[in-house]
Amino acid sequence: MELKKIAFLGVYNSNDSIMGVIMVTDSETKPIEFRVTSPIKPTNFQKILYGNVLKEHILVELVALPLLKAISENPDLILVNDFNFLGANSKLDTRVVRILNKEQQNGYKAARAELKSNSSNSAQMVLEAPEDLEDELPGITEAVNNIFEYRDLLEPFERLTLACEQVHLKKTKE
Repeated sequence: MELKKIAFLGVYNSNDSIMGVIMVTDSETKPIEFRVTSPIKPTNFQKILYGNVLKEHILVELVALPLLKAISENPDLILVNDFNFLGANSKLDTRVVRILNKEQQNGYKAARAELKSNSSNSAQMVLEAPEDLEDELPGITEAVNNIFEYRDLLEPFERLTLACEQVHLKKTKE
């Protein structure tokens, strides 16, 4: 698997709303395309009805799928930093994997693979995918590792947060 285009898919929380954001980059993490959703504000009734699956519903159905339909670039892989996005794998042809620091743990069952870097200043990183993608994870890991050798793959998520803050500030000033 060769990664020519990577999508970084994230979420920005502001007060009582959520904004989804996606940035498609080249293999050097230079931006090619950027999109952000309107703020999503779940009602109290939705919170009651959806319970603890509300966040996954919002991130998959109201953020990931609409943003991926809106972009014109076709990414080879989608990197996320929230476990709830992994539910999109059952609805997409492009694989969605979570990237996180090795020390981060959650209570979710997932296939995990460690990224290796020769750089001494790189944090130890892990990829997570749903367990049913365990057979594909080694190939995905190898492709991501080729980029991880020379790029911090968490840094684009910082850019997404800053970009969302700018969009949010602009909307509140209008």
